Amino acid sequence: LAQGVQPIVAALLPPARSLLTLIKMPIAEPDVEVPEGDVKKGAKLFKAKCAQCHTIEKGGNAKQGPPLWGVMGRQSGAVDGFAYSEANKNSGITWSDKHMFVYLVDPKKYMPGTKMVFAGVKKEKERADLVAFMNAQG
Repeated sequence: LAQGVQPIVAALLPPARSLLTLIKMPIAEPDVEVPEGDVKKGAKLFKAKCAQCHTIEKGGNAKQGPPLWGVMGRQSGAVDGFAYSEANKNSGITWSDKHMFVYLVDPKKYMPGTKMVFAGVKKEKERADLVAFMNAQG
């Protein structure tokens, strides 16, 4: 009987998908101070580090990643037509300065199961500049 159950379980829970991605586990807003950032420096950083995969202008299209116009205050995984990971859709995140500031350090660590392939931005000042720029975009 146990052998007969295994294919059923395997079909219900694909091995590549963690059980946690199937359960809605909200990521709490981090208790951090986000330093003041420079919007102009953030624009340059966005172009250098983010624009290969994301647009940020109003009405921008999805690329490898979703468009980021108006991302602050938006529910994670909510852009229609973009194929988000289950982890992203189920994160419970409403994007804020604090979430984005910590997420950008190491997206895969902050949101296990995300499809975002990005090493992260380790420098606090650069992350603050990116957050300031994103806040200025919608």
